[in-house]
Amino acid sequence: MGTAYMFPGQGSQSVGMREKIGAMSDRQKDLFARADDILGYSLSDLIDRGPEDELTRTSNAQPALLVTGIAFAMALDERGMKADAAMGHSLGEYTALVHAGVISFDDGVRIVRRRGELMEEAVRDTPGKMAAVIGMQLHALEEVIARCRVHGVIEITNFNSPSQVVLSGERAAVDHAVRAINEGGTAKAIELNVSAPFHSSLMKPIAETFGSFLADVEFHPPRCRFIDNVTGGLESSPEAIRRKLVDQLSSPVQWERAVRTAVETGIDTFIEAGPGTVLSGLVKRIAKGVKVMGAESILKRE
Repeated sequence: MGTAYMFPGQGSQSVGMREKIGAMSDRQKDLFARADDILGYSLSDLIDRGPEDELTRTSNAQPALLVTGIAFAMALDERGMKADAAMGHSLGEYTALVHAGVISFDDGVRIVRRRGELMEEAVRDTPGKMAAVIGMQLHALEEVIARCRVHGVIEITNFNSPSQVVLSGERAAVDHAVRAINEGGTAKAIELNVSAPFHSSLMKPIAETFGSFLADVEFHPPRCRFIDNVTGGLESSPEAIRRKLVDQLSSPVQWERAVRTAVETGIDTFIEAGPGTVLSGLVKRIAKGVKVMGAESILKRE
């Protein structure tokens, strides 16, 4: 049996989230200092003091969550824990790749900063948003989506658990879908704290540019099991991982499938290595009989 570290994606960021790590070691402090140098601005100050709207910006939130996630994982490792598998949700996939040694920390920071900038550019002329849908049958949701497509692009872009998926697309279309779902009374739709319609076809225009950027990055075989977002399966080929990161821009996140893969390969303990407990909640809905913990609660007990 084994342990998986799970790294959260965008929407988990909050001003002051570094405090949840507790007293940081010199190695952890160095992570944030290195990120500040790479980015050319104080990411640390933005995380600690905000403002929140700046931290929520895609190009800031992505490096902020990557660095914070690695610091959480480092804190867990320093307490004798070990990841037999690494997996991340959306942006968290990059944190998992850094932890698994597929890409370096420095490259990880550069990649997600550039990824965030490109995502912002992609929706400058066609703004979008995302919303979680809870407790709705897939066939019923697809009927709502079909009606809302007259207002713009709208797609299912995250398969998070048996009872939760995420919609992504143009603002008007998502707004109409959220209203229709909530007025129906049998399910709930909640807008997410993100600034772009991730994993939708609206991200396709940036794929070539992002792929060219990744071409100059060195990828290595993972030093622990790695489960990707695009298929929800194990992946160990550096070149396949590189390709899947481009595909991930406009492909649904197969989180439910990824968790099932982890269980099938012997993972019986899941630790959310980052701020919040969103992924922990999803795992509890997907897999029965496994142990699920949040790094926040583990570190708080110290």
